Amino acid sequence: MMDYGPLLNPRAAAVPPSGIRKFFDLVSEMPEAISLGVGEPDFVTPWGIRTAAIDSLTDGLTQYTSNWGRVELRRLIAQYMGARFGVNYSPTDEILVTIGASEGIDLALRALVQPGAEVLIPEPAYVSYAPGVVFAGGTPVAIPTRAEDEFRLTPAALRAALSPHVKALILPYPNNPTGAMLRPQDAQALADVLRGTDVLVIADEIYAELTYGGYTHTCFASLPDMWQRTVTLNGFSKAFAMTGWRVGYACGPREILALMCKIHQYTIMCASTQGQIAAEAALRAGLEDGFADVRAMVASYDRRRRLMVTAFRGMGLDCFEPLGAFYVFPSIGRTGLTAQAFCEGLLRAEQVACVPGDAFGASGQGHIRCCYATALDKLQEALRRIRRYVEGLEGTR
Repeated sequence: MMDYGPLLNPRAAAVPPSGIRKFFDLVSEMPEAISLGVGEPDFVTPWGIRTAAIDSLTDGLTQYTSNWGRVELRRLIAQYMGARFGVNYSPTDEILVTIGASEGIDLALRALVQPGAEVLIPEPAYVSYAPGVVFAGGTPVAIPTRAEDEFRLTPAALRAALSPHVKALILPYPNNPTGAMLRPQDAQALADVLRGTDVLVIADEIYAELTYGGYTHTCFASLPDMWQRTVTLNGFSKAFAMTGWRVGYACGPREILALMCKIHQYTIMCASTQGQIAAEAALRAGLEDGFADVRAMVASYDRRRRLMVTAFRGMGLDCFEPLGAFYVFPSIGRTGLTAQAFCEGLLRAEQVACVPGDAFGASGQGHIRCCYATALDKLQEALRRIRRYVEGLEGTR
């Protein structure tokens, strides 16, 4: 039998599998289970968006597009970014359409990270960031964030992590998994630390539309002196309920975007034509009606958000109030269990799937991530089961 070990890329082989997948696989074998693990809207893509894609097929628009993406989509993205976030990009060479924001992360890292360079990642963090840095040949450096700071990256923590080896900072707000977000003064304070350095910023702003409590997202590139050092990533999956369409985009200085497009050109070619046309319909309708569908979804998420926070606190579990995305990140420390043990026990005993906090980095230990982009009746039933499980743990102590 052939030994493949010596033939495989050791950097890739050393990266562990995603800590989320194990729970998804187990849930697939439990028909009665309720999953709070998948970060996916429970809404169906609005009909007008679907119709645009269907019509494009009927019209025979099934060819490749430009590597950069359809001109009309890039024009609409430029209009959207200017109207919603006050930041201007040329649709010609400062916007690249990608296969979701996930490809944008990969492209940005491969374009910016030199072998051995360090990339700062606030933790807890989306599971793809650190592996993406490794695949690009760099070294991920975690900056732990704390519930006491509302899981925001602080200027002091950023300043302490800087070194001559640091090439880039991933700035993931609103945040997955914590639901944290940066207020304007928080973002400005981080910009003040970066000003005068050579550190580039990869701003993953996929949850920019999903904010609550009267807060709105501040696009990092809109801050003074930050446009030229920032690659902004966004997409249609979360706010427009278009996860399966896999359409995202990257915006930034043309010199960086040109290199990202070159990598994209040789590995992907272009995003799906039908997905791009659907994305055009989403932006066109939103710019005309003030993003009514998005606002309706956000209002629904907000009700569920408040339900989740109240329920976890009612169980005696500390729960930071998330102000963005669609996750809660309660502490299960008082149960005495690790995050992995808590989630495995909950799944076995009550058939509710949550994600262990340490799947998002060591600083997530003692927490679990629960997605509230799930139907209200399922959320209520899941919370009843979680309460029963927590009360059962207390009865055994």
